Amino acid sequence: MTNAAPVIKIRDLHKSYGSLEVLKGVDITAPAGHVVSLIGSSGSGKSTLLRCANLLEDSQQGDVIFCGEPVIWKGNGLNRHPGDHAQMIRIRTNLSMVFQQFNLWAHMTILQNVMEAPVTVLKRDKAEVEDAARKYLDKVGIGDKCDAYPAQLSGGQQQRAAIARALCMEPKALLFDEPTSALDPELEQEVVKVIKDLAAEGRTMIIVTHDMRLAADVSHHVVFLHQGKIEEEGAPDVLFNQPKTDRLRGFLSATVA
Repeated sequence: MTNAAPVIKIRDLHKSYGSLEVLKGVDITAPAGHVVSLIGSSGSGKSTLLRCANLLEDSQQGDVIFCGEPVIWKGNGLNRHPGDHAQMIRIRTNLSMVFQQFNLWAHMTILQNVMEAPVTVLKRDKAEVEDAARKYLDKVGIGDKCDAYPAQLSGGQQQRAAIARALCMEPKALLFDEPTSALDPELEQEVVKVIKDLAAEGRTMIIVTHDMRLAADVSHHVVFLHQGKIEEEGAPDVLFNQPKTDRLRGFLSATVA
């Protein structure tokens, strides 16, 4: 492994649910410090690709390579799954995922939610984790909500708590699955600001998003998926301003409208 290796590299990835092929040979590379955005219509395979990168879903063919280290597979086709459990856990804990629904524990305070995984999964010192958790909650602008419960927070505050929880794992990359689509427009902007700040810090991120402005503002590379394949990809200024395919032109005009 070298420092030059991308944090995430996916080659020729195929994913099926039974006879339904959702990903049909997809290549994605996320170098360290880069933001890659995945755009496309609902059902194009964006979220599935993200879950395959994080090993939450098993793929049937292709390579998933984390910091130069290929995932070890066992079995073939629909029976293929990660063959090294310790490797799977290590990779998954280094790729923190932020979901569309916030997935916070309702019976825990916001501080406890952020601390839970580093303490129980990574076995880190509780006092150190608490310091880090408070720091990350401050960073996302809700340091004053440590003792509140999720139900007492707005949707935007809950999603920012979920981002703080992801950061507290000290991951190599952050994976965002439609992080703003469950939010009202004014609350969406709170979360967009946090994501923009993280991008400005040089954090490695893959973002599945319906927000074209966010993708244009923070991405180094944008991938347009259509029916499980990459239809078009490139730098955001080129992709959004000079789309080459009719499908992307149609998608962008529908999104803007």
